[in-house]
Amino acid sequence: MSEGVLVGRPRSETQRPPSTVGLAWRLARRELRGGLKGFRVFLLCLLLGVAAIAAVGSLSQAMLGGLSENGRALLGGDVELRTIHQPLTAEQLDWMADNSARLSRVADLRAMARTESPDGGRRLVELKAVDSAYPLHGAVAVDPPVEGALPLTQEGERWGALVDPALLSRLDLSVGDSLRIGELAYEVRGTVTREPDRAARAFTLGPRVLVHVDSLGASGLEQPGSLIYYHYRADLPEGETAESWRSRLDAAYPDAGWRVRDISRAAPGVDRFIFQVTLFMTLVGLTALLVGGVGIANAVHAFLDSKRSTIATLKCLGAPGRLIFTTYLAQVLALALLGIGAGLALGALAPLVAGPILAERLNFQLQGGLHWPALALAAVFGLLTTLVFTLWPLARAQSIPAGSLFRDVVDRAASRPPRWALVALGLSGLALAAVAVLGTDGGRVSFGFVVGAVGALLLFRLAAAGIAWAARQLPRPRRPGLRLALTNLYRPGASTGSVVTSLGLGLTVLVAIALIEGNLRHQVVEQMPEEAPGFYFIDIQPDQVERFDALVQAHPGFESMERVPMLRGRITRVNGLRLDEMEVDSDVSWVFRGDRGVTWSAEPPAGSRITAGEWWPEDYSGPPLISLEARIAEQIGIGPGDSLTVNLLGRDIEAEIANLRPVDWSELSINFVMVFSPGLVQQAPQTHIATVSLDPEEEEALEAAVADAFPNVSAVRVKEALESLAQMLRAIATAVTLTASVTVAAGLLVLAGAVAAGQRRRVYDAVVLKVLGARRRDVLRAFLLEFGLMGVIASLLAVIMGTLAAWAVLTTVMRVENFTFLVTPVALTALVAVAVTLIFGFGGTWRALAQKAAPILRND
Repeated sequence: MSEGVLVGRPRSETQRPPSTVGLAWRLARRELRGGLKGFRVFLLCLLLGVAAIAAVGSLSQAMLGGLSENGRALLGGDVELRTIHQPLTAEQLDWMADNSARLSRVADLRAMARTESPDGGRRLVELKAVDSAYPLHGAVAVDPPVEGALPLTQEGERWGALVDPALLSRLDLSVGDSLRIGELAYEVRGTVTREPDRAARAFTLGPRVLVHVDSLGASGLEQPGSLIYYHYRADLPEGETAESWRSRLDAAYPDAGWRVRDISRAAPGVDRFIFQVTLFMTLVGLTALLVGGVGIANAVHAFLDSKRSTIATLKCLGAPGRLIFTTYLAQVLALALLGIGAGLALGALAPLVAGPILAERLNFQLQGGLHWPALALAAVFGLLTTLVFTLWPLARAQSIPAGSLFRDVVDRAASRPPRWALVALGLSGLALAAVAVLGTDGGRVSFGFVVGAVGALLLFRLAAAGIAWAARQLPRPRRPGLRLALTNLYRPGASTGSVVTSLGLGLTVLVAIALIEGNLRHQVVEQMPEEAPGFYFIDIQPDQVERFDALVQAHPGFESMERVPMLRGRITRVNGLRLDEMEVDSDVSWVFRGDRGVTWSAEPPAGSRITAGEWWPEDYSGPPLISLEARIAEQIGIGPGDSLTVNLLGRDIEAEIANLRPVDWSELSINFVMVFSPGLVQQAPQTHIATVSLDPEEEEALEAAVADAFPNVSAVRVKEALESLAQMLRAIATAVTLTASVTVAAGLLVLAGAVAAGQRRRVYDAVVLKVLGARRRDVLRAFLLEFGLMGVIASLLAVIMGTLAAWAVLTTVMRVENFTFLVTPVALTALVAVAVTLIFGFGGTWRALAQKAAPILRND
């Protein structure tokens, strides 16, 4: 040997002894020349988890970067000012024009579109009225293509309209036909397939129609109190910043109730959605990595078992435990870097592969290039996971005496790693938990995930230990096959712990997702339609109320109607404090993010139950009072006697909370977070909203009658809206299930690794049994019983834990009151898990039975 250390020529007096690290790396490098045998599952587990986290992080940063780069097009300008119900006054509009380089006006509302034919179709549409300057940034995709301004201006007596292609199909129209919206007949001059300022919307009630903003007045849709959002987009003068512009605006109109945004928050709903999806998918990727960690630990255990003779020999020749530990840690880290690097390469490609698809859905281009923060975070996750799951077996190998290593295959030595290794293991685990919480910005959600993941790992490990203990305590069955199967659950080197943990964690995720999706679909599709009204009618003007009621109540098949006044308002202060001065739980922050529907009433809403405070007298005419939804009040930490400041039509109104009442939103009756007392709010411009229940066969006729009699009133078919929501839930469930399949894939890898790790033992057992006269089918049955028992037990534990997880998410996060255990999806998931376990076990056992006895007995 040319470079002997333990054996070889004597070292000269001037030759310095090699350092432990240098010698360890030299030995590790020689070991690595043997290839990747035994580490394939190790590498695949790391690659899968790291690739998932890197891909999610890269996509998230690409989307957020795209939002930033396309901020002006998405917002429509440098700044946007939005009002509701009423447009800016002439004075305010003049101020905007004088303080802007360019200005564009847009109005958003819902309306009924119908053909000119009396027997033609009708459809609720998302109407967008724009001016000739629109869009300030980007371009509208129109067919047939146009140059310059959009063809929406008045030509002769008719205004133009651009419509979603789906509307032409639905109403059997063609370009050039007439489409009546409100009291105007618009000429369809083309279709619109893309708007630069329309970011992805998860839920819409109708197809898009573009018209000119100057046509709204003649259409009869622009009435006092109508639910119209007015947007004013401006490019700032040269040298002006959004902050200075807004300061001047606030100084000019300090009490205005409008909402102002700049390009830093061009699409707040989209960036919230991206953050939530990123958080969820990162945690799923981390779950896959943790499940894969079990496979990593199994691979290291199996590798060290295969090297026990080498380790024992080195120890007999005087190698210190530190050298053993450092040598094999160097091998593990080198291979880990290989797996992490491959995972990062795959994750970095995700924006290139998914970018075009997401760009079409999100309506903006994703940011290109490598996203180093996301890749670095994924690499840290991979490295820390490797350390957490390999330090124990590595430290154990260094601390076992040489003689015990030779006996370890049949009499596993009870050894605990040294104290320094336990400290290092604890620090690595804490670092992994800290990165999971801080690196994902998930706060309480990430912390809950860490606690849940640690708890699940411990529970499944304890369950596996309990299974082994119970199998040891059971009486010995008379049937040899069953006796062998039970013995295999607790024999030295049994794969019970790894199989139950990996399979159980993956199944827990699938069971929880199946129950969450099933319960939401059950609530929306199966329960609600039985109680839901047929229609919501919105934008009923006060002078139309009596005629509307008479028309609806006289219609054939009429069953019931509920109608209340409505306007929109935004909570600006709680007990005098602005939102940015309060600590508001994320579960309730939606109440403050936008405008909420409000109403007024002298009597409590039908079916209401007052849980705190008292309702005001029917003839009350004093200062404004509010009845607040009880759960919202509880989460904010307020109650009767506290005050809310609500901006209505640009005016701040401070009102005292008089009482609290819970609202069951699943009933789909008319409910409001805030109900005002009569008086001041009663005098504000408002419209009415109504729900109508009737014979389903008469719904289309009623919709036509209302649309013809009241062109400004919009009809929302509840069943169509529910079906749209159900489709969205199904799409989300599919996406979530596909994402969770990463975890299941990791579990399958670990299961395959556990089977491979025990293959040597299984071959030896099969050979001995065959020599003793056991038939092939008897051996096969015994091993299948072993894996079947593990699959059944893992499935039962996963069903219990997955059900608890789904119940917790639905009742605490999603506020679903009635949780239903759905037998079919859970049973199918469990059966598939048992089948997969048996398939893997059968494959490993079949290969073991194919081995010839003589070579095995001679070598062992």
